[in-house]
Amino acid sequence: MLDSFRDAFRLPDLKRRILFTLALLFAFRVGTHIPTPGIDTAAMAHLFDQGGVLGFLDIFAGGALRRFSIFALGVGPYINSSIVMQLLVVIFPTLEKMQKEGEDGRKKIVQWTRIGTVPFALIQAVGMILWLRSLGIFSGHTLDALVAISTVTAGSVAVMWLGEEITDHGIGNGISLIIFAGIVARIPEAIIQSWNMIRLGQINVLVLLLALVLIIAVIAGCVMLQEGQRRLPVQYAKRVVGNKVYGGQSTFIPLKVNQAGVIPIIFASSVLLFPYTIARFFSGNAALFFQRIFAPGSIVYTILYIGLIIFFSYFYTAVVFNPEDIANNMKKYGGFILGIRPGKPTSEFIEKVMARITLGGAVFLALVALVPNLMTQLLGVNFYFGGTAVLIVVGVALDTVHQIEAQLLMRHYEGILKRKSKGSGLLRF
Repeated sequence: MLDSFRDAFRLPDLKRRILFTLALLFAFRVGTHIPTPGIDTAAMAHLFDQGGVLGFLDIFAGGALRRFSIFALGVGPYINSSIVMQLLVVIFPTLEKMQKEGEDGRKKIVQWTRIGTVPFALIQAVGMILWLRSLGIFSGHTLDALVAISTVTAGSVAVMWLGEEITDHGIGNGISLIIFAGIVARIPEAIIQSWNMIRLGQINVLVLLLALVLIIAVIAGCVMLQEGQRRLPVQYAKRVVGNKVYGGQSTFIPLKVNQAGVIPIIFASSVLLFPYTIARFFSGNAALFFQRIFAPGSIVYTILYIGLIIFFSYFYTAVVFNPEDIANNMKKYGGFILGIRPGKPTSEFIEKVMARITLGGAVFLALVALVPNLMTQLLGVNFYFGGTAVLIVVGVALDTVHQIEAQLLMRHYEGILKRKSKGSGLLRF
């Protein structure tokens, strides 16, 4: 990994992409420290010091929610809009056809996702301002409230723009990297808090060491999950074209155990936190009931969390992985899986294998996500890194490294081709 980063900075174009990504992440971090007008930041910090789900929400906002900065909503509205749009693509054949039409169709769906981000951000901004006004943290008048709502909504759109710019002109998935940056930025504060707890005798050193060992084991499990794959052996038949013989070699199809990456974790967290956040904006027994059952750590939340992780693992895998295309390409070039007939039987076999390994990967993903939460209850230690945060950090880091390595490999081949063309001595007319 370190070799990849060192080599990346030797290539001007790749170096520019990395620096561009770091610059936009720095802009995001600056935005998390710009407060929204009319908010009592001291009262807001005191509210978060009481603990609860707000601290969990603030992890993904990188501290922006605690300060209620202009980026307080983070990427939440964009993720919610993406979930709704992907569900609509599956439900409505017209949208599915549009997505398969090519680049133009995908651009339209992306544009609608962007537009859908605005109402999601607006609804959350209105609810949060009303909730903060009821707590006395926001004391402005109607015009002040409109300014705060507009500021937070515009901040959410700006975060969406930063993420898309990173994806298009930088390295890695921009939205995932923004979440990654928000989590990692809290590590120094977590280390200082842990040291103070040890110094004051609030936590046993042995318990902390045991927790660190378990965290390392969770990280190792995350890496195994992200890198694990099932290899299907493929044989290509020999073909005679002119005087040359092509094919005849053996290869394999790598089927990733966790094809969806960290997307199921992000989607499941966003879906479950949305009703809880909305319930906080209302009073009454019904609102308190929803707050209890959807609070992170509750039995209902845990069951729904596991179920949604498994659902989104299958859902996102079905979106990005098409067994029919793989089977048709194999048939076109004379490839076949040993013991399986080409065409539809091959497609059905790949789909069956993918369904099995996706189930195993999804269950393991859910277990790894819940292990730190179980440690908190058993050891009585409030860990900063929950399973969700660990999975996101590890998944995004591995994905970014793989993209850098892919860029290096592509440029390496380009360099070989250029050197060959210069030394070939071809006549030009």
